[in-house]
Amino acid sequence: MVDQSAVFTQVEGLSLVGTSVVHTLRPLSELDYYDCRSAALAADISVLEAWNIITAQTGWFMRLAFRVRDRISSLFGVKRIGGFSGSRRQTVSVGDYLDFFLVEHCAPDVLVLTERDRHLDVMICLSITARVVTITSSVVTHNAFGRAYMVPVGPAHKVIIQRNLRQLQRALAEGASALSD
Repeated sequence: MVDQSAVFTQVEGLSLVGTSVVHTLRPLSELDYYDCRSAALAADISVLEAWNIITAQTGWFMRLAFRVRDRISSLFGVKRIGGFSGSRRQTVSVGDYLDFFLVEHCAPDVLVLTERDRHLDVMICLSITARVVTITSSVVTHNAFGRAYMVPVGPAHKVIIQRNLRQLQRALAEGASALSD
């Protein structure tokens, strides 16, 4: 099930009411985890371009975090995901995979990705409206392991997404300044 609702968010101190569609697994009151973060962008890009920039260089900490996650989770029958490959995609279609995420919806301004297993369902929605990118994360847990998994992952995820948004802003600002030189 996909819930579609308007976004109200803070972007660098400005209150914005976004008009893009935000997808979540269920209505907000039925989610076990929800996070929505936005950032203003220096250039017009598609959500796939944003994904490519964000996942291009994840750094040693994220590679280590994915290895630890895979090692611990595999003890509970959760498949290894390996992290982000950094592979740049030019196109994507519903049913494709972006690394370990299944593409459930794609348009130039909205990309909906999911990962589902017996412990939890995860949905990431990237949307861009008027040079504001929004990353919405929703999770529904199915059992005690899913709930325990989210205890460290929930707070870490917020930090990681905020870092990803800053990384995207820097990359676009550097690209815009390089074009103006």
